Amino acid sequence: MKHKIALITDSTCDLSLNYRKQYDIEVVPLTIIWGEEQFRDGVDLAPEDFYRRLETDQVIPTTSQPTPQEMVQVYEKAKKKGAEEIVILTISSAMSGTHESAKKAAELVDIPVHVQDSKSNTMSLGWQVLAAARAREAGGDVQAMVTAAKQARDNMVLMISLDTLKFLHKGGRIGGASHFIGTLLNLKPQITVNHQSGEVEGGRRSRTRKKALIDLYSDFFAQIDSSKSLRVAVLHNAALEEAEEIANRIQQEFHPEELVLGFVSPVLGVHTGPGAVAICGYTE
Repeated sequence: MKHKIALITDSTCDLSLNYRKQYDIEVVPLTIIWGEEQFRDGVDLAPEDFYRRLETDQVIPTTSQPTPQEMVQVYEKAKKKGAEEIVILTISSAMSGTHESAKKAAELVDIPVHVQDSKSNTMSLGWQVLAAARAREAGGDVQAMVTAAKQARDNMVLMISLDTLKFLHKGGRIGGASHFIGTLLNLKPQITVNHQSGEVEGGRRSRTRKKALIDLYSDFFAQIDSSKSLRVAVLHNAALEEAEEIANRIQQEFHPEELVLGFVSPVLGVHTGPGAVAICGYTE
């Protein structure tokens, strides 16, 4: 193993394969259950195929977290490769049982495992993992990695424009955005993640798709100090053209230190539905 401290996360992090390889990050897949079929997120089902099917299939899929035993296998694999300690950052414990599985598994292995709750998902989790990885690259110990991830989270903003609330409502992940239900569901709702509680909260509602994406952009940059070094990601649920437009505008107007454009993982797309677009970033 390249490092004595293994760095592990789950498939909701939306980190590209290039990042995973570059920084030696192990990713544990969650599971998508679609009728009688099961798919490992990011392994068995390509995002393009997933979102295409999600738009047409009458069956709405569900998701499942890794079991403690699956986590134990990942920890044991890291130990076998030479790790002396493990840092694992998971999707928010308010959104998934993945964090609890990681903690239970930590009690079943004879290697120190430091389980961290990202209080978020998608690239908010991904940015925290990268911050920890970069601290490790700089020679940092476990505490340095955990501190770097927390500092990133403390300055993180994640906003998502949904094309529909149907999937968030059906999946039971609506959290603090529940006040949307019973309103005009043809409005385009915006949701955010509260990085203290780790829960989804409701934002503004826009009347059209075009206005919703304009609002997403302006609301994100109203929440973040763009005068500082900025790392930002634009994520999409099979809405590449619109996401590219937003990413290009960010590049031209703010010249971020790092800019990522990518798909939202299918396991998150189960809840946010086709057409969602997110902006997620933090300042250093």
